[in-house]
Amino acid sequence: MRNIISERVADFLQRHPPFNALDASDLQSLAQEVTIIYKEKDAIVFVEEEPSHEHFYVVHKGAISLEKSDTDTLVDLCDEGDIFGLRPLMAHENYKLGAKAHEESILYAIPINIFKPYAQSYGEIGNFLIESFASNTRNPYSGNHRGKLYGEAINTKLEGNPIKPLDLQPVRYSKKVITCTPVTTIKEAADIMSLRKIGAIVIVENGLPKGIVTDTDLRTKVATGAHPISAPVSDIMSSPVITYPKYITITQAQMAMMKSAIDHLCITEDGTPNTVAIGILSKHDLMVSVGNNPGALLKAIKRARKFKQLRRIKQRVQYLLKGYLDKEIPLNLITQVITELNDALTKQVLEIALRKMDGPPPVPFDWLTMGSQGRREQLLMTDQDTALVFNDVPEQELPKTTSYFLQLAKSASKGLFTIGYEYCPAEMMASNHKWCLSISEWKNHISHWIINPGPDEVLMSSIFFDFNLGYGSTELTEEIADHMYGTAEKYPIFYMHLASGALQNPSPTGFFRQFLVEESGEYKDFFDVKRRALMPLIDGARVLTFQHKVRNINNTVDRFRKLAELEPNNREIFLACAQATSSLLLFRVKQGVRHNDSGRYIALDQLTKEEKMKLKQAFKTIKELQEMIRIRFKVSNLLG
Repeated sequence: MRNIISERVADFLQRHPPFNALDASDLQSLAQEVTIIYKEKDAIVFVEEEPSHEHFYVVHKGAISLEKSDTDTLVDLCDEGDIFGLRPLMAHENYKLGAKAHEESILYAIPINIFKPYAQSYGEIGNFLIESFASNTRNPYSGNHRGKLYGEAINTKLEGNPIKPLDLQPVRYSKKVITCTPVTTIKEAADIMSLRKIGAIVIVENGLPKGIVTDTDLRTKVATGAHPISAPVSDIMSSPVITYPKYITITQAQMAMMKSAIDHLCITEDGTPNTVAIGILSKHDLMVSVGNNPGALLKAIKRARKFKQLRRIKQRVQYLLKGYLDKEIPLNLITQVITELNDALTKQVLEIALRKMDGPPPVPFDWLTMGSQGRREQLLMTDQDTALVFNDVPEQELPKTTSYFLQLAKSASKGLFTIGYEYCPAEMMASNHKWCLSISEWKNHISHWIINPGPDEVLMSSIFFDFNLGYGSTELTEEIADHMYGTAEKYPIFYMHLASGALQNPSPTGFFRQFLVEESGEYKDFFDVKRRALMPLIDGARVLTFQHKVRNINNTVDRFRKLAELEPNNREIFLACAQATSSLLLFRVKQGVRHNDSGRYIALDQLTKEEKMKLKQAFKTIKELQEMIRIRFKVSNLLG
């Protein structure tokens, strides 16, 4: 007779490590021994120093908090698929932490005497437990685990190395390695190269690279009559083959080719001929990569005289971004490089637009970027969020002056669209007369937002307050900032309304910590990573730094790090927020690059279990941050 319950347990466990290493029969046997336990919110699972139970636990639904009782410190929060209570069983000791239901939860209790033989017989399970579950303290924001969240791992080859981002530029190489054996004839090898339209073929023996034959070899060693086409390729191959690891940089590749006077490098997993070939790097690949390094791109941007030229360069910037992601270069370095290139593109768009005008600007002006570009977080192709501010002029000259700048803004906006930035659906662009104003008009708008903070006013201020200088001097932007902070200081009630706006975005998860997805529309059943995960962090950082009058720091991660300095008592939560933001931003960028879109809407069924777990790990700080904001600013209508 089928045991439907144990089948469901097995189905759940097989999606989570280390149980996914078990074969089907062992997994089913283990599932039949599992006890299902229901815990209400705040119900105790075990207390500190209590003798260990005869089973450990897996969270099926809900969340379990692990706490240190003497300090009431939350050490970790375990959610779906997490294991807890195992280390004391393995070490034959009492529990060192207490565990209670953080929310309504369902647990699977797995007997240790049933599970231990599997840990001993399955090497993969044993290694997994040693590395990941040997401790009850798995707080990802602790010193021992910092940097191990999704998207935060730094290649050890780069860690501590003061190499500038320009020198970190990875080389794109072909991952389609075409091979033949040493006994393949030269004619057969040449036919393969011609058919596949490649310039080199790798000679392998027992799966390992032994040599390489290139177009040059065919010209100099065969076409000259030195070797017949019936001879084996081993007669003309270059051997031993020059190999390098997959993390090779432009500088390394250039030096390797110059040193050995060759046009091709063989890429292997460990950089030696002792592992299989995983790629081929040609001089052409190197030239393409050199053309896409930040320095070359900046020069190309400054030389561009047409919007269409900038569009091609912007595409190369996206190619550069993908290369950085492939090489797992740290996000802060990626953001630094791509942001500088995006800023340069914006400035050149304005330069081209100004040259198209009939005359010079009648008065000084500043072009402001807002949204993700204003926060220096724009890595993907998103829509335009811009504004224009110009010096005051006599009232009779205002219509003519405004007309000039609107014409300029429309030309620049068209240029930005040409290079790949979509028009803002809400028309929050400098080409809209509502976002192209004199300094006095902007001050009046800002005063109205702060003094009369309705929902629309709070929304407008939230968008505008992330502005960054895109073109012009700093005088007008500094004057605007002075007015913003000065007015808010006179009307502190505005902070509460801004905080209330920061709490409008719903939580990323709902009942049993399930992802909350879109219920209707084009993206029905998709997860909105921007609105549900990133915006609560972005909005929270904005209101807290605005209250502290922090200037010239718009980037959300940098804002949280600055808050950690300003409020030592809240240092841990702010650093956790910084890391969660960085993790989510990188996740969105990778999704966007993978699907060639903004990365905003995620199809959950296309995510791996590991990706889902790491996303949820990043969500854990959001509720804590929102609770802090609700209490600090006395916001009673916390939503979501």
